[in-house]
Amino acid sequence: MSLILHTVVCSTRPGRVGLPVARWFDEIAKQNGQFDARLVDLAEFNLPIYDEPKHPVLQQYEHEHTRRWSASVSAADAFVLVMPEYNFGPPPALLNALNYVYKEWNYKPAAFVSYGGVSGGLRAVQLAKQTLTTLKMVPIVEAVTIQMVAQHVKAEQFSPSEIHQTSATTMLSELHRWAQALKPLRQPAATS
Repeated sequence: MSLILHTVVCSTRPGRVGLPVARWFDEIAKQNGQFDARLVDLAEFNLPIYDEPKHPVLQQYEHEHTRRWSASVSAADAFVLVMPEYNFGPPPALLNALNYVYKEWNYKPAAFVSYGGVSGGLRAVQLAKQTLTTLKMVPIVEAVTIQMVAQHVKAEQFSPSEIHQTSATTMLSELHRWAQALKPLRQPAATS
């Protein structure tokens, strides 16, 4: 059975360039064949600012939007977060989505496809990694960094350069290794 990869569109802003970038990467992941690749759009979940009364570690969700998000996160073995940089940090929609659930993230690797201006979203990635490790996730080093993203998106289509293609392939191979290695930790703990 193939490991499941969720490529998550982390920006929910109208007019976002993250969607064409994520579609490009999802197609690369499908062609690569190491994962059962699926595109997940945070905008489709329409999560309000965190509104569950009980701590997420309890998994006692009262809202349907949380149950839907929990099921989505639970289904994945690995994640690629496609994200911009907002004021040197990750988009608020991503941080909100990360905070909604806890155990569902545990022991899963994550990689980044970041985009922006000159920095290509690197500062946002560095801050996001701190949150991921608190969720017991493993953010990997390999990444796709897209500088001056507006120059690569025309008519809602992303046109990658050779370095984007090469980086994506390298990242997928490493992400697959981590997803396989962490799989035993994702199994329910044996009781004695």
